[in-house]
Amino acid sequence: MEITEQRLAEAWERRAAGHPRLHGVALPSVFRSEEELEAWAERADEADDDSLALLLDEDGTVHGWYGAYRRDFTTRGLEDVLYAMAEAAIGRGGDAGPEEKAVALERIDPGWGRRFRTGGLDGTGTVEACGRDPKEGLAWIAGSWRDQEPYTTLAFFRAAPGRTVDAERLALLYGADPAQVAAGTRLKDLRAVDGGRTHWDRQWESCCFGSSGGWTFLLHHETPPGAYADAEAYAALGIEESVWLSATSAKAIYTFDYVRDGRRVDDDLGILELIFYDRGQAPYPRGGELDFLNRALRRAELDHPEVTDTFELYFHALEESLGLRLSRQDFAEGDVRAAYWAGN
Repeated sequence: MEITEQRLAEAWERRAAGHPRLHGVALPSVFRSEEELEAWAERADEADDDSLALLLDEDGTVHGWYGAYRRDFTTRGLEDVLYAMAEAAIGRGGDAGPEEKAVALERIDPGWGRRFRTGGLDGTGTVEACGRDPKEGLAWIAGSWRDQEPYTTLAFFRAAPGRTVDAERLALLYGADPAQVAAGTRLKDLRAVDGGRTHWDRQWESCCFGSSGGWTFLLHHETPPGAYADAEAYAALGIEESVWLSATSAKAIYTFDYVRDGRRVDDDLGILELIFYDRGQAPYPRGGELDFLNRALRRAELDHPEVTDTFELYFHALEESLGLRLSRQDFAEGDVRAAYWAGN
C-alpha cells in the first residue's frame, strides 16, 4: 500500500492510542519537496533541533532525517516508518541507555524491540551476543589513537579471498627503509637505540606494518612524498578493500574511510567524521551500504554496557563486522614490524 501523509497520520494515531508511552507524541514534520526539507533543516540547525522529519515522495517513498544533516533511512514500508517514529519518541533525549530503550520499545511492540536490538530498520538479521572483552580486541587502541598514538593513520588492506597483501612490499612502496625491512626490524629495535630518545624524536618518520585477521596493516603519521608512486607495483598487490582511520587531535577530527573494489563505500556521505556517533543511534543510513556497521555498533552497545567510550565501541564494531585486528601484545612488547621512511 502506497504511503500517503493521511495514511501515515491515521496509522500513527492508532498505534499511539494503544500505548501510554506514545500518548501525545505528534506526527513528525512531513515535507513534500527537498526545498521544504532544506528550509526546515536551516531552521533546525539554527535551533540545534535534531528531531525526526519525514520527506514523502510522490511514489510513497519516505526518507527520514534527524536534524539538518543526518539521513537516517529510506523506505516504502509503513511499518518501518511507524517503528522509526516510535524509536525517535523513545530513544532520543534523556539519559536512557540502549538497553533501556530496547526494553521500552519491547513493551510497546516485541517486534519493535527486536528491530532496535538488531540495529537495523527492518528487524532482520541475527542477534548474537559477543561474549568477548572488547579491550582484548581492536578496541584497545581507541583511547591512545585519539591522541594520535601510536600513529595518526591506521590503514588496513585486504585482497581477494585466498590472497594476502604482502606487508613488506606494501611498506616498501610507501617508502619504508629497504634495509630495515630486509633486516626484519621491530618496533623494539627502533626504541632500543639511545635509550629510546632517538625514536622519540623520529617516530613521526616511522611506520609499523604486518598482517592479522586476513588484513594487512600499515600504521604511520605523515606519508612521505612519492609514496606508492609505482602504480603498477601497487596494483600488483591485489588490494580490493581498504579501511583508513585517521586522527587529527588538534582539531578533534577522527575519520573512517572504507574503499571496496575501487569505490568508496559511503552512502554518498563521503568520509565520515567519527565524532558524530552517539550511543543508541545509527551513524549511517539504515538499509544503506554501511548498515552492517550500524548493526555491529548496536550489538556492541548492548553486549558491553560497561563501555561508554564511543570510539572503543566503534573500534569493537569494526573488528566484529570487518575483522580488523591489531595485536595489543605485539605493540606492548615492541614485536610489531617497524621501519623509518627511507632517506630520513
